Amino acid sequence: MRGAGRVAFAGIMLLIIGVLNIIYGIGALDDANVFVNDTRLIFSDLNTLGWVLIIIGVFQLTGGFSLLAGNAYGRIIGVIAGSIGAVMALISVAGAFPWWSLGVFFLCCWVVWGILIFDEDEMGSGA
Repeated sequence: MRGAGRVAFAGIMLLIIGVLNIIYGIGALDDANVFVNDTRLIFSDLNTLGWVLIIIGVFQLTGGFSLLAGNAYGRIIGVIAGSIGAVMALISVAGAFPWWSLGVFFLCCWVVWGILIFDEDEMGSGA
């Protein structure tokens, strides 16, 4: 099938992102020094942020496994997670690592594109 490699890549990226979000969530729950200089993102309480990251991480893990299995649920979650990742990367461009954020933005866009064009017929194939 056309695009199967891109979809497998997107599924693996969802699994990696899900595991990292769970690790960051556990770090936020444990009051680890992950966030420095009184950094406030969306939530003022690190416990709330930790639980949100854990829930999103589990959501991403189920989407990644589903995407690798070829289910439609994984495609939907992959597009949603990639879009949210792209928006979050653009929000953090003004941070300490702007080139990293732009790289993550490009990668998220590529993952979403790879999922969306999966199994499309090639133009002019006549089949």
